[in-house]
Amino acid sequence: MIESTLPATPTEVAGHYDQLDRFYREIWGDHVHHGLWITGKESSDQATRNLMDAVVTRARLKAGMHLCDVGCGYGQTSRIIAREQQVKVTGLTISPAQLRYAQQATEPGLPVEFLLRDWQHNNLPDASFDAVIAVESTEHMQDKARVFSEAARVLKPGGRLVVCAWLAAEQPTPWEDRHLLEPICREGRMPSLGTATDLVRWMTAAGLSVESSDDVSLQVMRTWPICAWRFIRGVITRPSYLRFLLDPKHDNRIFGLTMLRLWLAYRTGAMRYVIFQASKSGAQAGADEIRYPL
Repeated sequence: MIESTLPATPTEVAGHYDQLDRFYREIWGDHVHHGLWITGKESSDQATRNLMDAVVTRARLKAGMHLCDVGCGYGQTSRIIAREQQVKVTGLTISPAQLRYAQQATEPGLPVEFLLRDWQHNNLPDASFDAVIAVESTEHMQDKARVFSEAARVLKPGGRLVVCAWLAAEQPTPWEDRHLLEPICREGRMPSLGTATDLVRWMTAAGLSVESSDDVSLQVMRTWPICAWRFIRGVITRPSYLRFLLDPKHDNRIFGLTMLRLWLAYRTGAMRYVIFQASKSGAQAGADEIRYPL
């Protein structure tokens, strides 16, 4: 596991997203997660939708179920799932800016509730959800074992967990650790980056049966050159971007460099992206096997 050399408390993570609120929405969009290119011909919007669909498929949602979206961001994934799958959704974020936007963007009558709450201390009732999803949010949490024990606690018997995770390679080189992975953790306000093996171990220890672990790194890596280009274009065409970067009071302005590190980390294989599917009960399948693309 790669650990940041600086602390990343929930307060600091929330501050990161609040300070970069405008940039995240303009560069990443309301979903704030990677795209998944299946054919390679998709637009960035289609690729973003592909990733959400991959999560929905693995969660096996049915009308009337109750879903928890851990680290819901601006709530776009929660809204689409509630609307299309006809399930009730509870979304959690630690960013006040994200919470305000999520609540304002949700149409009346949609069965979606957004809470300003740290997942590691969520106070949600035991066995209250049919499914839990965490799309690129577990990286920001310090106690990884607790992350998954909380998922097991709030899931109903037979409930499903789907996690899309940024990960470190199993054996990164010292150069990759020093110049890519640790700075990505530090600059992105992530306490640590686990490996795929780490996450399987934490889920299994929490009593979850890991059914699949699909490495889709090659299919998501196109996200970063797209984001980097959008950022560079913003710096050139929007004076507010440059003012933000030059203002020393913005301690998250380094994120422009972080995007380039992420791009390189995927290109070198130091960074991995894996979609995990697990359940609270049932026969375990493939818990010790990580499937990598050819």
